[in-house]
Amino acid sequence: MTKHHCKFRVVGGVALAIAWAVGPTVHAYAQQAALVAVDAVIEEPLRQTQPIEGRFVARRSGPIAAQSRGAVMEMLVSVGDRVEKGAVLAELDTDRLEAEAQRQRANVGYRQAQVAGAKARYQQAEQELSRMQKLRKSSAFSLAKLDDLTSAALVARLEITEASAVLETAKADLALATLNLDRARITAPFAGVVARRYIQPGAFVSDGTPVVDLIDDRSLEIEADVPSSRIPGLVAGLPVTVELNGLEPRKAIVRAVIPQENAMSRTRAVRFTPQFDPSIDNAATGAAATVRVPVGAARNVLTVHKDAVIEQGGYYVYVVEEGKAIRKRVLVGESSGGRFVVLEGLEAGMLAVVRGNERLRPGQPVTTGGKPGAAKPAASDKAADDSKGKGS
Repeated sequence: MTKHHCKFRVVGGVALAIAWAVGPTVHAYAQQAALVAVDAVIEEPLRQTQPIEGRFVARRSGPIAAQSRGAVMEMLVSVGDRVEKGAVLAELDTDRLEAEAQRQRANVGYRQAQVAGAKARYQQAEQELSRMQKLRKSSAFSLAKLDDLTSAALVARLEITEASAVLETAKADLALATLNLDRARITAPFAGVVARRYIQPGAFVSDGTPVVDLIDDRSLEIEADVPSSRIPGLVAGLPVTVELNGLEPRKAIVRAVIPQENAMSRTRAVRFTPQFDPSIDNAATGAAATVRVPVGAARNVLTVHKDAVIEQGGYYVYVVEEGKAIRKRVLVGESSGGRFVVLEGLEAGMLAVVRGNERLRPGQPVTTGGKPGAAKPAASDKAADDSKGKGS
């Protein structure tokens, strides 16, 4: 054996020894289970929808009017101010109103005295009539006198009724004067934001004169003109999806369908109550809001999470069966929120891999200890005008 051949055998022997030592490690690595996250294939209701342009409107808004007469002494709010219910918006000159209230208080006192006098006269007439009746069997009795006293008692009683009625009128006038005095301070009937100021200090106002415009921006709702053909599907309490510019979809519910149809557009106004706080999104009256109105009845469909779908010359989904990744060829349809409708290839209850599926091989062992790709799924709306099927 040559020296060269000996060196070759030595090197080859070392190589074989290394391969024998490393081989089990490589084999074990190839069989190591991949860590993945899964999400169940589910059956859920799908409702196709049509986008309808709507706008925010305030349930309470409009001019706040004076309810008393007088010159405006002070305006306590400016445009843009937020006020709470009962806040003072403006104050009127109260001198004339206070004088009127004082005059009516004096009149009430005068009328009360008249009633007291009438009662005293009636009481005296009754006493004299009673004494005359007791003399009926004596020589001092006079039938004519008895008739006069009876008439006097009746007149005194009528005077009490008349004086009492005048007193009640005086009390009503005093109540009105007091009310006018109290209303010299014009207050906000509800919380909101001042949108316009109609008057300035020094102006004279009467009952019904607008003082400010107030908008309750915390009670905004959405109004949309919905085609009459879509009205039957809109019942009170029905949840719908609302899209705002640049924001995540929001939810609202149908509050009322206005029973008045536009003869030109064949639409009816529908009011939706937001299930979110519009003020957080800086919503304002007149701002645009797209409402997804149901096109037809909901139907049950099979859906899979979007992250589970792999496109490789077709659409595939890895599902976990008996601890192994099984590749399924699928036919998917329209999207439903964060999921795809499955037309073929999967069954409800299958666990689809949504994380770690990019490097899986068919039949590879997997463990599902990863973070799930989706939380508990919910039914979603889908716009009929942008539904697009996908196929292989």
